[in-house]
Amino acid sequence: MDPNHPTRRRFVAGISSSVMLASAGGRLLRNVETSVPAANPGLRWPKPIGSPVIESLRPVIEHSIDVATNVDKIVEVAGWMAYEELPMPHMSVPYGLDKNPPVAMDFIMVATSINSAFTDFKTHVKFEVEYEGQLRSDSDAMVACLKRAMDSGVPILDGKFLAGITRPQFEKIFAGNMEIPMLEEKLQCFHEVGQVLAERYDGRFYNFIKSCPPKLYANGEGLVDRLVKEFPRFNDASSFEGREIKFYKLAQLGFWGMYSGLLSTGAFPLDDISKMSAFADYIIPVALRLMGITRYSPALEKAVDSFQLIPRDSTQEIEIRAHSLYATALLTEEINKMRGAGQQIIIPQLDARLWSHYHTTLWPHHLTRTIMY
Repeated sequence: MDPNHPTRRRFVAGISSSVMLASAGGRLLRNVETSVPAANPGLRWPKPIGSPVIESLRPVIEHSIDVATNVDKIVEVAGWMAYEELPMPHMSVPYGLDKNPPVAMDFIMVATSINSAFTDFKTHVKFEVEYEGQLRSDSDAMVACLKRAMDSGVPILDGKFLAGITRPQFEKIFAGNMEIPMLEEKLQCFHEVGQVLAERYDGRFYNFIKSCPPKLYANGEGLVDRLVKEFPRFNDASSFEGREIKFYKLAQLGFWGMYSGLLSTGAFPLDDISKMSAFADYIIPVALRLMGITRYSPALEKAVDSFQLIPRDSTQEIEIRAHSLYATALLTEEINKMRGAGQQIIIPQLDARLWSHYHTTLWPHHLTRTIMY
């Protein structure tokens, strides 16, 4: 997901400059008097859907300092959003690869393993590449590079190749208008993922997937359960006051893309798709903030609107992502209260609606240098 937008405007030039990034620890210095109010003891919690991600968020929501969720606003927004269509998205598998589901599964997961940061954090220039006569940008450019490598006979889906890929090979595969952002981190992701695939699954994500039950979560043996455990690259979790907060953005997104893209083929069934949360990235927080569902302390608002980096695993970054998942779970619940039995939605449907409407907005989002989203 794109970490910033080339045409983002600065909206809050007049806010106090008392906020800054601390040189040690990466925390935002803030004035407690201007922080958002702490959650009250009567905090409303979404009904359980069996999501370990949502269940892990409570410590953050109850003790947030810089982010707050307005439940009354959620009810208000649900009052009109419930009447939208909110269809089940069909995320197309690129370049007709859905005709060969095993290859499609390999391709989706290899792409997902490096699906982060495609815009330079300093220059705001997007990674672009021309493929099949079209200029592709952001993650579409990365996907095009993978397909271009396949066209050239590079075994880019083979874990053995990924485990040993060199920087020059990586640079050639992802040759574009500039060096792909976070190249070293992406290269390391390939090495780590490839090593596990080569050692345990004959080099293929497809073999990993077929070794799991058709469930995201199954007492530690589900697809997400095992992916985050066996492939550290996908273990998107943070520590908040000594508690593990699970986000699992890319782990869930990979399987969501696979489920949606292969739905018509029946090649990738998921018995518990309703346990999926939203995908905690850069864009959903923007949508919620613009709708008035979430609000930030003046200190955090200043940092976001002036394009300061919010450090990975800082309390501010954790709060932004946690409230995004909490708010989307509650909003989905409120929408379903107003819809008939045959019109119920799951959280990723709401996520798709918010992302599609707001991913090109000029409103600034938080900037975090991370491989997790």
